[in-house]
Amino acid sequence: MEHQQVEIQGQEIPVHIINTLIVGSGAASLRCAEQLAALGQTDIAIVTEKIGGGTSNNTGSDKQTYYKLSVFGKEPDSPYEMANSLFQGGAMHGDLALIESILSPAGFFYLAQIGVQFPYNYLGGFVGYKTDHDPRQRATSAGPYTSQQMFQCLYREVKRRHIPIFDEHDVIALLKYGERIVGVIALDKNKLNESNFGLVLFQAENVVFGVGGPGGLYKTSVYPEVHLGSIGLALEIGAKASNLTESQYGLASIKFRWNVSGTYQQVIPRYISTKPDGSDEQEFLNPYFPSMGQLATDIFLKGYQWPFDPRKIANYGSSLVDVLVYIETVVNGRKVYMDFRENPQGDKRLGRFEFEALLPEAYNYLKSSKALFGTPIERLDKMNPLAIELYRDHGIDIWKEPLEVAVCAQHNNGGLRGDIWWESNIRHLFPVGEVNGSHGVYRPGGSALNSGQVGAIRAAQRIAHVYTQSEVTFDTFKSVALPQTEKILKKIEKWLSEKSSSLTDDLLKYRHEFQERMSRNGAHIRELASVKKALSEAYQQIQKRDEIQLAQRANIPIAFQNRQLVLAHAAYLQAIQTYLENNGGSRGSYLVMDPNGTPVLDELGETWHYKPENPALREKVLVTQLNEKSIFESHWEARRPIPAEDYWFENVWADFRSKAIFRK
Repeated sequence: MEHQQVEIQGQEIPVHIINTLIVGSGAASLRCAEQLAALGQTDIAIVTEKIGGGTSNNTGSDKQTYYKLSVFGKEPDSPYEMANSLFQGGAMHGDLALIESILSPAGFFYLAQIGVQFPYNYLGGFVGYKTDHDPRQRATSAGPYTSQQMFQCLYREVKRRHIPIFDEHDVIALLKYGERIVGVIALDKNKLNESNFGLVLFQAENVVFGVGGPGGLYKTSVYPEVHLGSIGLALEIGAKASNLTESQYGLASIKFRWNVSGTYQQVIPRYISTKPDGSDEQEFLNPYFPSMGQLATDIFLKGYQWPFDPRKIANYGSSLVDVLVYIETVVNGRKVYMDFRENPQGDKRLGRFEFEALLPEAYNYLKSSKALFGTPIERLDKMNPLAIELYRDHGIDIWKEPLEVAVCAQHNNGGLRGDIWWESNIRHLFPVGEVNGSHGVYRPGGSALNSGQVGAIRAAQRIAHVYTQSEVTFDTFKSVALPQTEKILKKIEKWLSEKSSSLTDDLLKYRHEFQERMSRNGAHIRELASVKKALSEAYQQIQKRDEIQLAQRANIPIAFQNRQLVLAHAAYLQAIQTYLENNGGSRGSYLVMDPNGTPVLDELGETWHYKPENPALREKVLVTQLNEKSIFESHWEARRPIPAEDYWFENVWADFRSKAIFRK
């Protein structure tokens, strides 16, 4: 790494010159850094807003799943079988599905080797289980904190290799020269009070962009509060995105953000709602179910049918619970709680809660778990006591108090578009992890963790074999960086010139506006007219993103976060609008409202009718990009099939030795 300085408006700005800069410090970013080092690349560094502050280290579930090729068991499996499982989810390119399958053992075994506690039997076999959308027993887990273990073990390896880390640095702009990336502009948050506001420049031949999903776009979200996402930075310079329409939503606690899946539902807690002040407690699910057995079984099924899925609404399916929770919270303005202290309370029509009334799937599971007794919290204490401890560690004792929940944004299946090496249309920019939109409509549970590791490996391979030499001169870098940095300096000075006494309130109010818009119009309940109106409002809000006043320098990073987040939410709304205008129906994890469609439930009236899926759109990928007029546009492209070529070993060997494969 080289170090230079440039002078802009009389201010000295440090410049770090490096071959590969990794933005972000989640599991995908850390794996890419480690893989680059293993391949002999020493001129690398990580820049991150906070080590350990991302989703990898701050999320989990009842049993956080890692999805990979079956590596134990009598049931046969192959990379093509797994690729087909990924591909069948729809709107996913076949070559990406095959790559994620082929490299899944490499990603998995490395994690096990460095200390992630994936369980194995006395023979050394990593036994698996079935997860959602999984025809094989490919799933495994290291417990509620699988991704946290991944982060911790990978971080330990990065430190062992002495890879430089620029911590407490917010990347606020990506620098593009022609159709390639040349570096980034960042804020050193420990130097905001200096005369240059902590601005730092990085000249980089390659930028690995591992900034996570769009957690900051939603009001109702299970993304950790410390994680906002930075996809807007790449969208702003023309990076293409795929399938921004496809996100995953599900029930989660909101005081402490955590998915309430798995055992939390399988012990069948009582669902209640209240007015905002806590009064008027109601068993709001009761009027909509034909029997207590059906109601209780649906709650149980939310354990492993956790994501909202429109295919699981009909005939009192488990996703009816999500719809009813949404109506109670968003439409009726009430609060919803899961109460583990009592069993569901019936009425004269439904009858009382009895284990014998459960449908066989729920009854047999609880019987096998020796949990046909007591209250939900007592069953949870037997089946999964760690699930209780998790909330206690975050100040919530579900032995003594109910748990407030809502239907929350949880994961973006879409994201930035990458090729078979996870390289963007902006050359030398490699989006990895959740910010990469390789997934389709449906994906097996846990495949996101695998995808992040595979993408990291592929990006490192491409860089280490093709992009090791510097092509960008310092003069070329300065021709791009200096004008943009000067604009940023002037912008900050203007923000600070007329000081406001209510800075934080104003900035958060601005953020809450687009978060509220996304949760109401761009989450799991969608309607074309509302989305059109929301998109128009989004562009109006974008025009005001620099009309702010800052009372203190500590809030400069918040202002830049808002700038890229508000732009990103317009991209998501525009993609959703294009999808709906092209006869797109309910699929994945969202419901498209249509007064002429299928009723959710007769008792809910004509308002709650939805449009069925248009299966033809599964054969396409929706691509979104910012045009020259700063308006997002979307178009469809046919998805690529799973490669079916035969590969002769001697030919592959020759291409590998000549490095021809890395240039495809």
